Amino acid sequence: MYIKSVIDILNKEFGADIKSEYYTMIDEWRQWWTGYNKTFHQYKELTAKGEKKTLDLYSLKMAKKVCEDWASVLLNEKTEIAIADKASSEFVQGEDGYGGVFGNICFWEEANALVEKTFYSGTGAFVMKLDNLLASEEGSVRVSPEAVIRMEYLEAFCIIPLSRKYGQITEVAFVSDTTVRGKQSVYLEIHTIENGVYVIENRYYDVKNGRLLPTDLPEGVAPKFITGSPVPFFAIIRPNMVNPFANNLGLGCSVFSQAIDTLKGVDLAYNNFLRDFKLGGKKVFYNRELTRTAGMKSDGTPIYIAPDEMMQQLFVSIGDEFTDDKKLVHEFNPDLRVGDNKDGVQAQLDFLSFKCGFGIRHYRFNDSMRSAQVTATQYTGEKQDLKQNSAKHGILLEEAIKDIVKAVLWVGKNILGQSVDPETLVKVEFSDGYIVSDEEKMAADLVEVQNGIMQKWEYRVKWYGEDEAAAKAAVQVEGPFYGRGNYPAGEDM
Repeated sequence: MYIKSVIDILNKEFGADIKSEYYTMIDEWRQWWTGYNKTFHQYKELTAKGEKKTLDLYSLKMAKKVCEDWASVLLNEKTEIAIADKASSEFVQGEDGYGGVFGNICFWEEANALVEKTFYSGTGAFVMKLDNLLASEEGSVRVSPEAVIRMEYLEAFCIIPLSRKYGQITEVAFVSDTTVRGKQSVYLEIHTIENGVYVIENRYYDVKNGRLLPTDLPEGVAPKFITGSPVPFFAIIRPNMVNPFANNLGLGCSVFSQAIDTLKGVDLAYNNFLRDFKLGGKKVFYNRELTRTAGMKSDGTPIYIAPDEMMQQLFVSIGDEFTDDKKLVHEFNPDLRVGDNKDGVQAQLDFLSFKCGFGIRHYRFNDSMRSAQVTATQYTGEKQDLKQNSAKHGILLEEAIKDIVKAVLWVGKNILGQSVDPETLVKVEFSDGYIVSDEEKMAADLVEVQNGIMQKWEYRVKWYGEDEAAAKAAVQVEGPFYGRGNYPAGEDM
């Protein structure tokens, strides 16, 4: 990605002073996410001949696992978008929640991947696009019933904020690499506000000798068009964490940005574990009298072959000093330190889990560390960090999803001519099933029924799928319903 070159172009055109240093930090996070940070994971050792040999640390690649897990917690198969207006809901997501515009753009699959990339890079963006859009000569968008809504899902490397207001990015440039028939280009899309509405500019650049040279736009792509919309055609997401890094341009920070040392600790412990296995194989030392020769080396010394050619890796020649028959062969079995190594890896994983917001028991491999007597209540209590942080991150994710839904509905009404309502109420309903199972929730609701907090018929509606009338009949409820726990004095539920 030619981010610095693009920033230089934007600074010159807009008279801005955008710094590119922060993207160097994002690149370091990207390396940890991919599982290989050259500065840390590559090291050198001396061989028996005194030569330097380059080696790589064994790695658990936990940075990606952390981001995958946050994506699973926040956006999973039970996450739902509730849109009050029925026509608007069906336009966005179809009758079953998986059709409509979002079905066409594979929203749920791509959004989940975007959350993962956002949590490694610190920022992500939904960017709405329109194919077959009609515009006037001066660039004003016209009603285009044949237009098709598309979506791009971009991580922090592709996002260059231009303006911020009240902590929100209001104007932005999106940059991405494109390759057509082997020809590499850089695509730049700039969203700015003019006279209260958004204007979008498109640029293409050829890459030659590391330089960006302006080139013609592909057929059908307008250099500039006025959307007529006060609503942005993009929505920004980031982990809900205060960014402590200077010159961050209003971008977020990686969810593991404060856990780099802990990621190193995990890989050091894991590397030590595997090295003990690699170096800890059985060794058999034998007297040279037991060997045979297979030619000579260049320096004139013989090449000795172990007695059993199939097991040569077990044998080490130690010369002729053995004279006692009992010492012709000596076996050595190194200590693999499995227990110590497992404890070391587990300790580092506990630190990582805590630093990344999951609590200390999210990554648990050593069953002996957990008592079989731990109750469901205790286990749920251990997940409090995860529950609290998922709710916190969900705040910003919900706002971004609502914003892009509003943008889709605005386009649906004003450009596609659909009978939808951009002002309708939109809510995102997250599921905590990743944290607390349905069985645990049912058990908790039964306690509320027993304590009189929840009515029996409410429990049946919630868990048995019955309607209110059938549920009340099933528990022989009589009289009017006045609301949860609010019946006239003397009446049973």
